[in-house]
Amino acid sequence: MCSLTTSTARRFLGRAFATALAAALAACIPTAARAATATHHAPATTASAQASCGVLTSGASATAEAAVNAACSQIGVWYSWGGGHGATPGPTYGYYDGSDPDSMHDDERLGFDCSGLMRYAYYRATGKDLLNGTANDQFHTSKAAARFSAGQGTGPLVPGDLMFWGSGHIHHVALYLGAGQMVEAYESGTHIRVTAARTGGDYAGAVRINPTGAPTPPPADGGTVFETWGTGVRTHSTPSVRSAVVDTFAGPTQVSVQCQEHAETVTADGYTNDAWSRLSDGSWLTNIYVKGPAWLPGVPDCGGDSPAPPSGGSKAHQTWGTGVRTHSQPNVNAAVVDYFAQPTTVNVVCQTHAQQVTAEGYTNDAWSKLTDGSWMTNIYLKGPAWLTDVPTC
Repeated sequence: MCSLTTSTARRFLGRAFATALAAALAACIPTAARAATATHHAPATTASAQASCGVLTSGASATAEAAVNAACSQIGVWYSWGGGHGATPGPTYGYYDGSDPDSMHDDERLGFDCSGLMRYAYYRATGKDLLNGTANDQFHTSKAAARFSAGQGTGPLVPGDLMFWGSGHIHHVALYLGAGQMVEAYESGTHIRVTAARTGGDYAGAVRINPTGAPTPPPADGGTVFETWGTGVRTHSTPSVRSAVVDTFAGPTQVSVQCQEHAETVTADGYTNDAWSRLSDGSWLTNIYVKGPAWLPGVPDCGGDSPAPPSGGSKAHQTWGTGVRTHSQPNVNAAVVDYFAQPTTVNVVCQTHAQQVTAEGYTNDAWSKLTDGSWMTNIYLKGPAWLTDVPTC
């Protein structure tokens, strides 16, 4: 019985067994059929195949629709490992990947691999080489106008959105057509095809490309744009990891931060921080996953002030200036502990004479120790050079 293909065997039985099985299966194929399949050029595209590929639902930008049409124009072209990654986007001959027996003839097949097809589609749509890279590179592109988590399925997708697969490292990408269909360059030994969109297994989510072909600009909502890092990063309804999840960022993305505040302390990926950022949609993200210092520069405090002074003899004082740093020791060369983007209230425990600092036209050797153990030069505390209501450390 010869219904089991070598690609199926490779996926279910392992590469070594598939190599041996391929020779046995070859004997099952009539001589005439083997002769008919010996050529490695792309077969002619049929009218029925062309008709099944296109923009199937509304909602896409003109650029995305053009990308769909470009990808669909390649229906029937060979999948070719490494194909589509020449100096200019377009079909190229591939190569043997060293492990997949099905790719042994890819150096004779003019075509695309999965990311090569996406690169070509958006090049044709924009005239710009926006997606030059692997599927993993494309997943983390800075050209994303929107990102969608795996849990959202195809519900929010429109034609032209890129769909990705992989756990940790992305290994496959396809182009959504609408109506639950997608076009893809699947694997060696196959041709570019239309198939049902797969949202199970290791489906990682989708990306919508900015139709201008440029990095996403800062949003016009008064926020400050920052870049996140990490994968599977969640935002919450309140500044607490125990609150409802609002969104999940599959990979690094741009966020618009409205303000930040001290709230629940979080420990993750080797960092501990109690600072949270409120995003433009009202959700909250721990600052651990926002690139920058623990307290973000240029972002106001949501409440306007720090928490009220705790018990234990500390005194509340107001800072002045912008971009004021606190340090692990009373020395400007010591590690930065926090960063005050604007005037705020701090709780001072005691003060001491230490390193002399000159800044903003003032010189002072007095430093104040705050309740978190960090130190701040008294230059940036409103009041006299030596605070009258604070004891010596």
